Amino acid sequence: MKLRQFLPITLCAVLVGATQAAELKLRLLETTDLHMNLLNYDYYQDKTTDEYGLAKTITLIKAARGQARNNLLFDNGDLLQGNPLGDLVARVKPLAAGDVHPAYKVLNALGVDAANVGNHEFNYGLPFLRQALAGARFPYVSANVMLAREQGSKDGVPLRNAFAPYVLLERSFVDEAGKTWPLKIGVIGFVPPQIMQWDRQNLEGRVTAGDMVEAARRYVPEMRARGAQLVVALAHTGFEKSEQGRLAENTAGELTQVPGIDALLLGHAHAESPGKDFEGYPGVDLVRGSIHGMPTVMAGRWGDHLGLIDLTLDNNSGGWKVVASRSELRAIYSRSERRALVDADPLVAEAIGREHADTLAYVRGHVAQSLAPIHSYFAQAIDDPSVQVVSQAQFAYMANAVRGTEYEKLPLLSAAAPFKSGGRQGWTNYTDIPAGTLAIRNVGDLYVYPNTIKGVKISGAEVREWLEMSAGQFRTIDPAGAPEQDLIDAKFRSYNFDTLDGVSYEIDVTQGPRYDAEGKRQPGDTYRIKKLRYQGKPIDEQAQFLVVTNNYRANGGGNFPGLNAGKTVVDAPDENRTALVQYLAGVQRFNPSADGNWRVLPVPGVRLRFVSGAGGIKYLAGTPSVRLIKDNGDGSALYELVDSATGQ
Repeated sequence: MKLRQFLPITLCAVLVGATQAAELKLRLLETTDLHMNLLNYDYYQDKTTDEYGLAKTITLIKAARGQARNNLLFDNGDLLQGNPLGDLVARVKPLAAGDVHPAYKVLNALGVDAANVGNHEFNYGLPFLRQALAGARFPYVSANVMLAREQGSKDGVPLRNAFAPYVLLERSFVDEAGKTWPLKIGVIGFVPPQIMQWDRQNLEGRVTAGDMVEAARRYVPEMRARGAQLVVALAHTGFEKSEQGRLAENTAGELTQVPGIDALLLGHAHAESPGKDFEGYPGVDLVRGSIHGMPTVMAGRWGDHLGLIDLTLDNNSGGWKVVASRSELRAIYSRSERRALVDADPLVAEAIGREHADTLAYVRGHVAQSLAPIHSYFAQAIDDPSVQVVSQAQFAYMANAVRGTEYEKLPLLSAAAPFKSGGRQGWTNYTDIPAGTLAIRNVGDLYVYPNTIKGVKISGAEVREWLEMSAGQFRTIDPAGAPEQDLIDAKFRSYNFDTLDGVSYEIDVTQGPRYDAEGKRQPGDTYRIKKLRYQGKPIDEQAQFLVVTNNYRANGGGNFPGLNAGKTVVDAPDENRTALVQYLAGVQRFNPSADGNWRVLPVPGVRLRFVSGAGGIKYLAGTPSVRLIKDNGDGSALYELVDSATGQ
């Protein structure tokens, strides 16, 4: 007979209790893609907003912390660039040596535990990035960015990390019984390797970027070997439905299958997870908030949501394990009711009042006079003045830049795209500038990125392929299908919808796309671009053209066919926004208008419809090619193209 049979019942209970697992609950909080929207202030419209801003998110952060005594707060990148406040401290009134960047005045006061480097952190160059990061009183991580190999080093010598690949946070947490436990949390970060394309001029020869999943497989075991009891991945990456290959931009699905990661915080895509953005994706559990069983969250953009992951851990196996989880998003604004859900916390205004005042003074600076409003509500469906004025400015800049050079006699074209087009950015995210004085803030409204000007030399055939890639924005319309069909593919990024000025063309949306949104050639030999002409004649596909664009596109951003750094022949140092300011200041008074060099061909028997911001309704009287179908009541509206020949 076993000894246990002779033990008193009370002693058995004591022994069993001594081996019972402790249960510990831990809340992970995420902000991501803040893009310098620290205050709930729209610098382009010069007014406060209820729809975004970290000042609002902080109210949610404080409430979430009050509900969970064990918590950690992370920022997942794309913090330092995105609005005039970011431009101010990087370019206009550069951060002085030893000064703390306004973003870190706020995040330091907020008590962030760790943060990740996003792709837009590199927009202002590595020296500025390192200067800014020096003011953060919390660790930064990025596991897949390495220093470029030093001259004279031998093959086989590993590259050194440009940033700390991970950090081990040592914290004390209280379990459900009130006992305090030490816990070592490993935090690792990743950024899309496409930074080497998008910011080539800032990074080439200085750093190199590797595959995110490979970096995870390398460093997560190392973190575990060094004592990490929990591993949190800050991955500045999105999620795709299909399996992603090496060096992919969006690898959330692949990262969830790396052994040793316990929770995944996502960003970059400005999407919301858990939520309908990822409904139907493989491995997604919208109720639990997980991908392939791993708790995940993606907190939108600009502080419009707070991401939460609640973990339950126990040590029944001898080490802490995640035994349950639930992810959720908390919004600062109700889109359906169009009302604020929280007030702004005063922390931000108190921390960066001086920088905010300096930004207001900067953005209110006079540039020119516009005789008509400029808006982008219909820029994805018709030729549009908000895009046209950027093209005109680029034309003027490049014509001057190549004067007296071998490129002066090349036919000059200009590529521009609508940057503010609602959708995932919100139904108020459009250029909307009233007639009258144009200020610096309006220039930023027209061109939101600190891109620099490039000139690429390409053939007429490559011009056609460029436009075919852009035309992938449109859905394929079935002439024999429903009488009303959606024209625009909402998943196509509007900043990849380049229109080319200097040529004229039509787009036949009854043809399938020649390229998908990732630039992959599609089966068949279809062409959507029709009647492509230069100076009224069919384009000579053997002729050479000089196209003025930005560094993102010239370096391969968007995966446009044939475009890469090798095609760049004019490498200008100035920003596209600088060219825009110079152009507007030169003309002083102008009447914004589109020249109608492109159009979507009507489809007989089919009404071509698209969704845009309801703010466009007030401009319909001056836009006869668009009619209103329905105001959706959530800030968006349904519109329809009108065939000028039939009025239908």
